[in-house]
Amino acid sequence: MWDYTDKVMDHYKNPRNVGEIENPSAVGEAGSLVCGDALKLYLKVDEKGVITDAKFQTFGCGSAVASSSVLTEMVKGLTIDEAAKITNQQIADALGGLPPQKMHCSVMGHEALESAIANYRGEDATTHCDEKIICKCYHVTENSLREAIEQNNLTDLEDVMNYTKAGGACGQCHVAIQKMIDEIRNKKEKVDIKNMSVTQLVLKVNNVIEKHIAPELRKDGGDIELIDVKDNKIYVSLKGMCKSCKFSSNTLKNFVEASLKEHISPDIEVVEV
Repeated sequence: MWDYTDKVMDHYKNPRNVGEIENPSAVGEAGSLVCGDALKLYLKVDEKGVITDAKFQTFGCGSAVASSSVLTEMVKGLTIDEAAKITNQQIADALGGLPPQKMHCSVMGHEALESAIANYRGEDATTHCDEKIICKCYHVTENSLREAIEQNNLTDLEDVMNYTKAGGACGQCHVAIQKMIDEIRNKKEKVDIKNMSVTQLVLKVNNVIEKHIAPELRKDGGDIELIDVKDNKIYVSLKGMCKSCKFSSNTLKNFVEASLKEHISPDIEVVEV
């Protein structure tokens, strides 16, 4: 049994603004019956761009109903530009939080709102049909997946499944999803080393060595030790089997230096001492 807040239960049992608006200014849709959750959002917008009314029709679980209900309350009285700034996390927060396994319902609400705003602005929603599909089971596109990962700081497959359902069925997209997670995380981790103190850089380098480099070297009886850091030069000493290996120079450049460049900065140079 999920641990729902009182607000979630209230919006589920007493949903606000259910129905359809006649002659709406905008309509947005998200999810699909194939996924198990679907939402259609109607907006009425006045001549000043203010949302005067919002209604929804949804097929899904209690969290989907609650997320849709609270969203209609959130957008009323906002301008289109203000509504466009609403995030899925704000929808969840307005309900006092959602269980991790139900965060995809707030994401669906956010996507329906984006779709409605695009419809109001006259943007062609059919362009999304050309997007690359990462999860074919739940029809999750590359762009929507990337947006969910970036906006919610998702760090593993379980998080992604909770927020988007992607990867929750056959599992064939797990490698592609993990690759995207790693790419986004690595991009965030990279910094301008010129703006870092020596202490900050040492901690960063040590973190990469312990998480990504040393474990691989230890598998073959080797190891590595950080000796010093001067500007962009990282001085290290190879240990164990790596020290006497005839391929140590390749290991140093093609693995150690490449890993530090990938996770910290392309300006890094590794020197063996």
